[in-house]
Amino acid sequence: MKKLFRYILPYKWLALVSPLMMMGEVACDLCLPYLMSYIVNFGILGMDVFSPTEGSPMAARLVGLFLGEDYTGMQLILLFGILMISLTLVGGFFGTMCAYTAARAAQSFGRDLRVDVFKKVMSLSIEQTDRFTTGSLVTRMTNDITMIVDFMEMLMRMFVRAPMFLIGGTIMLLSLEPKFGLVLLCSIPVLLLVMVLVLKKAVPLFSIVQTRLDRVNSVVQENVSGARVVKAYVREEHECGRFRNANGELRDVNLRVLRLMAIINPVMMIVMNVTVIVVMYLGGVNIAFGDASMNTGSIMASITYVSMVLNSVLMVTGMFGAISRASASAKRVVEVMGEEPVILGGEGATEQGDIAVSFKNVSFRYPGTVGRPVLSGIDLDIKKGETLAIIGATGSGKSSLVAMIPRFYDAIEGEVFVNGAPVKDYPLADLRAKIGYVMQKTVLFSDTIAGNIRWGDPDASDKAVRAAAAAAQATEFIDGFAEGFDTFVAEKGASLSGGQKQRTSVARALVRKPEILILDDSTSALDLATEGKLRAELAKMTGDTTVIIIAQRIASVMTADRIAVLENDGTIVHCAPHEELLKISETYRDICDSQIRSGALVRKEDGEDE
Repeated sequence: MKKLFRYILPYKWLALVSPLMMMGEVACDLCLPYLMSYIVNFGILGMDVFSPTEGSPMAARLVGLFLGEDYTGMQLILLFGILMISLTLVGGFFGTMCAYTAARAAQSFGRDLRVDVFKKVMSLSIEQTDRFTTGSLVTRMTNDITMIVDFMEMLMRMFVRAPMFLIGGTIMLLSLEPKFGLVLLCSIPVLLLVMVLVLKKAVPLFSIVQTRLDRVNSVVQENVSGARVVKAYVREEHECGRFRNANGELRDVNLRVLRLMAIINPVMMIVMNVTVIVVMYLGGVNIAFGDASMNTGSIMASITYVSMVLNSVLMVTGMFGAISRASASAKRVVEVMGEEPVILGGEGATEQGDIAVSFKNVSFRYPGTVGRPVLSGIDLDIKKGETLAIIGATGSGKSSLVAMIPRFYDAIEGEVFVNGAPVKDYPLADLRAKIGYVMQKTVLFSDTIAGNIRWGDPDASDKAVRAAAAAAQATEFIDGFAEGFDTFVAEKGASLSGGQKQRTSVARALVRKPEILILDDSTSALDLATEGKLRAELAKMTGDTTVIIIAQRIASVMTADRIAVLENDGTIVHCAPHEELLKISETYRDICDSQIRSGALVRKEDGEDE
């Protein structure tokens, strides 16, 4: 928690005013039982307020100030009643101001913390976000931070209110009647003992609750994002079962916590009622034996103070529970905040030569895996303005190869260069600004079609957006919508077909006018005719742009300047134009033969067989 307290510093004045307001409210509340005892003793029972034995110096001063020595019982009742109402209004003002300042400071604290945690998550490398999991990160940014915010608000209110009632109520009770104070001091240790025993077992469970909540969020997130797959395979019952299991585990651990915490309330009520009975018994016995210092008003005020003090002990119990929950949540948030990105940008790169992208003896293995590397000993140079295609069997590492260019991952051996400079020398933002990346898995955001395309260039004009969409063969389906480019796209592009999403993603990359354009199997959902038009438009629009195409179909790559054939062992043996590869690469010939047999290859536009 200490690491997070710095977020309250900008609101320190609000955080300081709130406890002061609470102190004012508690002070007013502590005075009310005394005034009530004056009404009972001097207004109702008719005791002499100025009597040395029956009276009260404080009551005598108030009566002398407002009524003088000539007064009636009703006048006393009205006087002390008005004072009680006045104190209640003043206390209400202090309480309202306390609630406002505490809420303002705590919610501002929470807002700043969420922003920083979100920034931290955005700065983490892909392997780190994969390790945390999406569901866990969502829980940490929502539920965990909410727990911490609630704790901060309680810190500014209840952490002042409970101790003041505990200490102030005890002092007031002792000043009113020492015998009653001793009864209270005997009952408090019983409550504290029960509280310690319960919290000792409950505290470890709070961390487990948050872990179980992670699991629930993960299941929900997977099913919402994969709803089409669930329905397509009629797995609703199976997924409902997964959710029931995760939700049941969350329920079970919550019930364990609540069962433990539920012990405190009955114990507190028993102790409080026993204490009240003892106070009433002692008071009655003392009155019966003619104790002049004991009277009905004092007994009633004492009972009120007993209730205040014992309730404050219950509040202290709630505070310790809040501390435990907030502490567990704070550890999870600090874990994210303390994570440093695995991949960091360099200070600056010195560009040279006419090679756009170069792989020098590059080997790659995904973090946390062992065994044979996915890629091994890759040596490949891609010239500026060249169109290079990469083809290979499924799982041969094609996407892994290009993912090292923008440094989504780093090579375990060798080095990757962009414009003659090691990618590790570039600041990450500068490196990625050079690249237009159309990923294998299309991701669109809840925004208009134009807004999604402008992700490539936020400052792009309407003309540039339309030109990029036209080159990506997206204008036809966009113009088919009633609102055209202003059509709102549902979350993750759910309102668009696979081909429409791919073309929108291509347009997003083209509007950026990148130096390097990476198309990672980004036309798999397009028919060959549309894909052919797209390739023709790309050739016109890209110009000096270096284009790297990953595809499964020979028809998608055969017009490239060169084609790199990625073998199953993660190596590149041959890299040459289509016709040459047919002569020298057995792997390439096998791919071609398999696609010819399956009818994947079609005729060229000039009529020749491909």
